[in-house]
Amino acid sequence: MRKHVFAIIVLLTLAISSHAQKYLLANEEVIFSFNTKNNKYAVLAKDKANAYIVYRFGTPQKIEFEFPEKTKDSWSKFNYSFYFRGGGTQNDALDLNYVHFKNKGYKYTIYDKTPETGILITNLKTNKETDIEGKPKTRKGNLQDFRGNGLLKITE
Repeated sequence: MRKHVFAIIVLLTLAISSHAQKYLLANEEVIFSFNTKNNKYAVLAKDKANAYIVYRFGTPQKIEFEFPEKTKDSWSKFNYSFYFRGGGTQNDALDLNYVHFKNKGYKYTIYDKTPETGILITNLKTNKETDIEGKPKTRKGNLQDFRGNGLLKITE
């Protein structure tokens, strides 16, 4: 009986680790990731040597969307914008961070507006927006490093 339990635990561990490898390759590290309220997974990752940046989105079983190809010019396909306001007696502090990219007539905006996080997808022809809300407690990493690391162009 113990051999069967051990075998099941090993198989489950392998299944879980193979899922994690789909969204993050051995040469990559997470910049920003979260689970969505629809039980999907979003990750913005980069090669550890900064060779490329990549966005992946999908279910635990399958990557549904990956952008762009893993090449050095992938950095030029993304932009970063932010707004920071310190708090005081007259207002609350704000720290809003966005990474944007365009693909096939859509603009994707990965946002971190603590405590909110998610992806806003805008149809560029109709301006219709779809907001895929994230679960803030599943958030890993941050977008703030783009303010000073020079990897992404900063836009308004």
